[in-house]
Amino acid sequence: MERPARLCGLWVLLLYAGRGGVAAPAESQPPVTNLSVSVENLCTIIWTWNPPEGASPNCSLKYFSHFGNKQDKKIAPETHRSKEVPLNERICLQVGSQCSTNESEKPSILVEKCISPPEGDPESAVTELQCIWHNLRYMKCTWLPGRNTSPDTNYTLYYWHNSLGKILQCENIYREGQHIACSFNLTKVKDSSFEQHSVQVMVKDNAGKIRPSFNIVPLTSHVKPDPPHIKNLSFQNGDLYVQWTNPQNFQSKCLSYEVEVNNSHAETHDIFYVEEAKCQNTEFEGNLEVSEFNLSYLDLNSMGTICFMVPGVLPDTLNTVRIRVKTNKLCYEDDKLWSNWSQAMSIGQKANQTFYITTLLIIPVIVAAAVIVLLLYLKRLKIIIFPPIPDPGKIFKEMFGDQNDDTLHWKKYDIYEKQTKEETDSVVLIESLKRASQ
Repeated sequence: MERPARLCGLWVLLLYAGRGGVAAPAESQPPVTNLSVSVENLCTIIWTWNPPEGASPNCSLKYFSHFGNKQDKKIAPETHRSKEVPLNERICLQVGSQCSTNESEKPSILVEKCISPPEGDPESAVTELQCIWHNLRYMKCTWLPGRNTSPDTNYTLYYWHNSLGKILQCENIYREGQHIACSFNLTKVKDSSFEQHSVQVMVKDNAGKIRPSFNIVPLTSHVKPDPPHIKNLSFQNGDLYVQWTNPQNFQSKCLSYEVEVNNSHAETHDIFYVEEAKCQNTEFEGNLEVSEFNLSYLDLNSMGTICFMVPGVLPDTLNTVRIRVKTNKLCYEDDKLWSNWSQAMSIGQKANQTFYITTLLIIPVIVAAAVIVLLLYLKRLKIIIFPPIPDPGKIFKEMFGDQNDDTLHWKKYDIYEKQTKEETDSVVLIESLKRASQ
């Protein structure tokens, strides 16, 4: 009896030990200490912390961190983290420690540190703050005044980027209608990672009465080139060939093009989108694969000269050409900002204006003469178009006459005859008397 009892007890101990080994929780590291936050430049936020106290000596510490709503998760051995963020809202970072880079490992208790937005009335901050990098030469920022601001508020714009040693103030502030604008020089630095950085911008007032507003402008977006320059237009075999130069500071592979062709005879307005190059030489000879919305172009030299062909253009009509460009996603993140249209250039024979001028002069004369003729012969024309309806009463009157009028007429005639006869008799009597007296 004792032997089976001992075996049963041993089995219970082994089972308990096995269950205890499975249930033993994984070792968790202590939380980080002294988590702090600071701001550098205008919009660079830096969080720093110290390693946890009492961490396991066998643990190679890594730090798990993320922003609010678990965005931008990161596991790294560094005891700091930075990010460029506009300081218009509250921003928080949570940090925990763990022993590996595996996201499935449970980190320590997360410690959170936040940075609050600047003080002031949110309704006083400027709105629609945006900046555009014009032709990689200067940046122009525009904004609208806040709702709770005075019309005579004096604004100041500050900017910073990686190539500057300190924060600079924009001096050229001016108004464009309802918007307020400021421009500052920003030239592309060659052979560097300049375009991989951003420009940090802050707008506030001189008196400190409005809430500052921040923006971060990546240099790979919000780029607006200058318009290109058309160099030459020519006709060959019923096709129109165009040559132009790119705006400075841009490579041809980084640009897309739109070509507008207006035909004065047909009054057509065609826009073509340029993508692939098929030109073969500088004389514009060779075959081109062209469709209605996809033209072909070619880099002719390092200066960015481009050629393209528009098919089916008649040389005996006047054709006006304009071109505009924009950056593409091969080199930039943004491809929405078109340049202004280039200066228009025309080619072809302009229609003879003498015929049109003569026609314009003759038509008013003809119209005036027709009006006069119509006025003179309006009554006759009216009679011809609308003949009068006969009056039965007049017809009967003309047929039978008016008896009263006729009677009066005959009475007058009898009186006249009687008077004439009396005068004749008187003359005859006088003559007879004279002869008798002789």
